[in-house]
Amino acid sequence: MIVGTAGHIDHGKTTLVRALTGVNTDRLKEEKARGISIELGYAYTPLENGEVLGFIDVPGHERLVHTMVAGACGIDFALLVVAADDGVMPQTREHVAILELLGVSRGAVALTKIDRVERERLDEVQAQLQRLLGLTALNAAPLFALDATAADHPGTTALRDHLHQMAAQTRARPHQGLFRLAVDRVFTLAGHGTVVTGTVFSGQVRTGDTVAVMPAGLTARVRSIHAQNRAADLGRAGERCALNLAAVEKSAIARGDWLADPRALAPSTRIDVLLTLLADSGAHLKSWSPLHVHLGTTHRLAHVVPLESPAHAGESARVQLVFDTPMCALPGDRLIVRDAQGRHTLGGGRVLDPFAPARRRRSVERLGFLAALERMLAGEGIMPLLQQARFGVPISELVRLTGCPPDRLPLPSAALTIAAGGEHCVVLPARWQALRESAMSALRRFHADVPDEPGPDVGRLRRIALPAMPAALWRSLVDELARERLVHLSGAWLHLPEHAVTLSASDQTLAGKLQPLIAAGRFDPPWVRELAARVHEPEERVRQVLRKQVTQGGVYQVVRDLFYDRERIAELAEIVGAATREHGGINAARFRDTLGLGRKRAIQILEFFDRVGYTRRVRDAHVLRPDSAWRSTSGPAAGPQGAAATPSGVSGAVSARR
Repeated sequence: MIVGTAGHIDHGKTTLVRALTGVNTDRLKEEKARGISIELGYAYTPLENGEVLGFIDVPGHERLVHTMVAGACGIDFALLVVAADDGVMPQTREHVAILELLGVSRGAVALTKIDRVERERLDEVQAQLQRLLGLTALNAAPLFALDATAADHPGTTALRDHLHQMAAQTRARPHQGLFRLAVDRVFTLAGHGTVVTGTVFSGQVRTGDTVAVMPAGLTARVRSIHAQNRAADLGRAGERCALNLAAVEKSAIARGDWLADPRALAPSTRIDVLLTLLADSGAHLKSWSPLHVHLGTTHRLAHVVPLESPAHAGESARVQLVFDTPMCALPGDRLIVRDAQGRHTLGGGRVLDPFAPARRRRSVERLGFLAALERMLAGEGIMPLLQQARFGVPISELVRLTGCPPDRLPLPSAALTIAAGGEHCVVLPARWQALRESAMSALRRFHADVPDEPGPDVGRLRRIALPAMPAALWRSLVDELARERLVHLSGAWLHLPEHAVTLSASDQTLAGKLQPLIAAGRFDPPWVRELAARVHEPEERVRQVLRKQVTQGGVYQVVRDLFYDRERIAELAEIVGAATREHGGINAARFRDTLGLGRKRAIQILEFFDRVGYTRRVRDAHVLRPDSAWRSTSGPAAGPQGAAATPSGVSGAVSARR
């Protein structure tokens, strides 16, 4: 068990810890000279069962509240110290409020300096404490009146016995999660190198493990461990640990950093939290109000963005905290906020999403996701997250949201795990079925709207059906539909099994006459009117046959009545691709000069590639889409009925400008 002191300056916290443990936690020369604590102090005392009881002694000065919060963030038990002569003072109240906001529910009260006051004063201070603690989680905390300067004082002895009893009854924190230690001290030890101390928030660490220094992202190897002031091979959640690290310099780590399993944390500058403001804070947080934020041992400046309505004193509200520098946290982590000057504690709360977005942060879907996180933190598991997530939740994200390793995630038995690229995604069956139906419905509509086309390519159908769906997960869905033969993939095009276009004998004869004429035109083929005149057929008849050829992949319609053969389209696609790779994009002027055609034709061809999903326009340039199915480096691949595979969804232009 770890005990943390709390209380006003000069009320005897350090003296009491020395009486309980025999250790003077004031180690700095200035602390000893001035007789006050400036930094966190640490002490340990053995228990009868072989365990060790740890103490964190915090400073009580109002200017050092940030240090007090760093010390109190990982304690199991609060020891509130109040001097009988002073009674309840400002920092007494502030420390009690901080303990309440941090969720510390176990504790005891030490009423010190009783040798300086009369009985009436003791009764008066006890009444003050009852009023102060009456509405807090420490309302039933036992009170011990004592003289801390005497280690054998009956009150001190009773308090010591009580702490030992509480420690024996304290259950070890679960250590199945990923390892996290909040760094509160870094120093160099001669002959050993860098040593980092802190409280283990979750998981466990062993000698030889590799840990990440976050948010910097450095890695270090654990040479040796001291847990609860004893040499050990293992440090676990709830213990004070000192880790001797290799491969990292002292200057690379500071208080406020985390040592963690490399999978546990990721840096972020935006964190969504459920914030509660103290009733007596007088706070009214508007958009972009500045705050001092204390999370773990970290102290950062942030700006507030209300997600629903401005936060007022005595109320709770969801807000986004925007930091200037990256932070690390997990859902459920407690935090304290103080005013812009860092003088007064305004409130505190719990982290909901440590990877909050900058856009659409107030959307219905986003607020629903935060509500699901609240339900998860309330003990409902990850089911609320999966119910809310239309596209499921990647395993890596679940690991960071729960702090559990992948093999220990509490996945619902009915949940599906879908391989998506190099990731796995957890989706509820009903959600997955709805996504499948959305894809099938979009493909049916596409065939109904443009029956002469073979179908869209994979990327284009995603943009039509489910544009927000992650590309890798979409690919897995399409592959599943193809395996079940619900859709067919012919070359670059997706289509329903029953969707097909055939040419009659007369159509094939006419197509045989048209194809050489179009090919001979290279980058400037004849228009339908010219083709009809050359083959002595009506324009509409020529137009119908060419549209059928488009469906089969033989030719492509760039604009109405202008068709290119597949080899020329492949050449044009290669020209566009090469220019994009060399210059980052291609504009109409460069494309015109490359082809030797007019500006109008260059624009028509570039817009054709935009329409079919091979490129997209960015200002005046056209750049390749990353999800294009076109493989320009390997040349045309066999498509449907012997046609060539072309730029992603290239056949989709057949209906353009009809």
